[in-house]
Amino acid sequence: MAHHVHVVTDSTASLPPGGPALLRTVPLHVVVEDESSLEGVGIGADDVAAHLQAGRHVTTSQPSPAAFSAAYRAAAQAGAEAVVSVHLSGELSGTVHAAALAAADAPVPVRVVDSRTVAMGLGFAARAAADAALDGAGVDDVARRALAVADSGRTVFLVDSLDHLRRGGRLSAASAALGTVLGVRPLLSVRDGRIQVVQKVRTRAAAVERLATVAAESAGRRRAPVLAVHHLGDDDGARSLAADLTARTGLEVAVTPVSAVLGAHVGPGVLAVVVADLASPPRGPVQPVR
Repeated sequence: MAHHVHVVTDSTASLPPGGPALLRTVPLHVVVEDESSLEGVGIGADDVAAHLQAGRHVTTSQPSPAAFSAAYRAAAQAGAEAVVSVHLSGELSGTVHAAALAAADAPVPVRVVDSRTVAMGLGFAARAAADAALDGAGVDDVARRALAVADSGRTVFLVDSLDHLRRGGRLSAASAALGTVLGVRPLLSVRDGRIQVVQKVRTRAAAVERLATVAAESAGRRRAPVLAVHHLGDDDGARSLAADLTARTGLEVAVTPVSAVLGAHVGPGVLAVVVADLASPPRGPVQPVR
């Protein structure tokens, strides 16, 4: 059966292996001491954690428009008559704008969607869009599906230090100052496409408990909730949190390392929960990214 719409996303979606057909991932770049590697090809999350712990300078960069052009051409060659390209928040990266530049010259129409989120908040949206495409949905409906699931999501995470976010410009100095009170663990969230400090907790154990409570309560307010837990270098802690969430909600929880690019910005020790709603109603027309 021919599927007329394909979906493209980027590596910050932090997707576990497998997933729907028709979904292509364009990698971002991780730069270690001026040496650039493609995320998931030349460098992974564990590598980034090791580099950061060794004190090496780690930065990231978005894909080039040429990388997106190649993905759109590959989709067209595989039979796509249109592409929905859904990416991490434009407030955090220029990735979505690079996708929009490439879309202008693509061999098939490309609808670019700014998810206003990241990690599996983006990943759930991209997978839902690909599933809709597999079901035969048109490009408008696939784009609306991506945005509806992205809008439904809540992402909350804890970090050992705010320094990585502050140095990378992903957190304002004022927000960073709020979270650096001695002996306090900051909880952060992605809101309106940006990272904000939302709560301060005294210990890591209390912060993990708060993550579980927030995720379980959020799942309980959604009609078809899906859950994910991310980590960087703490697989045991992530699986313990996932087991707690399964006990509280009865839901299977995806556990996956945060992408290498995201890991470079949040640092070792990050633990995150993502909740989204696969029953989210579609919105109106998706505005093009400019």
